[in-house]
Amino acid sequence: MTPTLYQTLLGAAFFRLPDTLRALHGVHGTARYTGQVTVVRGTGLLSRLCARVTGLPRAMADAPVTVEFASGPKGEIWARSFGAPPKVSRMRSRLWHRDGQLRERLGPVQLRFVLHTWNGTIFWNVAGARVFGILPLPAALFRDVRCNEREVDGRYAFEVEAAMPVIGTLVQYHGWLQPDDSVA
Repeated sequence: MTPTLYQTLLGAAFFRLPDTLRALHGVHGTARYTGQVTVVRGTGLLSRLCARVTGLPRAMADAPVTVEFASGPKGEIWARSFGAPPKVSRMRSRLWHRDGQLRERLGPVQLRFVLHTWNGTIFWNVAGARVFGILPLPAALFRDVRCNEREVDGRYAFEVEAAMPVIGTLVQYHGWLQPDDSVA
């Protein structure tokens, strides 16, 4: 069987991760996870504009979240739905690898991450970014972007903090996911 995106990027370290992380990142085909999330958004004009352009979720507390994963040989698509109707925030990203880095497209921005693991946690570190796939942005602009994934109380847990110089906080969100057993 072809290795998944995370198996390829993390190599042997993937198999030392907690069960919940290996299950989520070991999906071949499609899967659906549900859970809970709290999102804090930046309040400045530039912060709100950047968050909107990249499709980041709106502010909410202890809201439902659903993530649908589609994994294939060319990468993964993550379709996230934050909150409950009628005001659902949607965030869709395409992930793939190249040169040992995870690449994620959020709207017109492509981020390059180096992944590493420590003590059962996956850390994402920004290595670079491009707008529209062609205009490079300095990695230093993204020094305050921090992401990690881990297992907490037997569930997949995540934490994302994104801020930029001058602009300030774009978004901070954290929560947990578990497989949605209602999907057949």
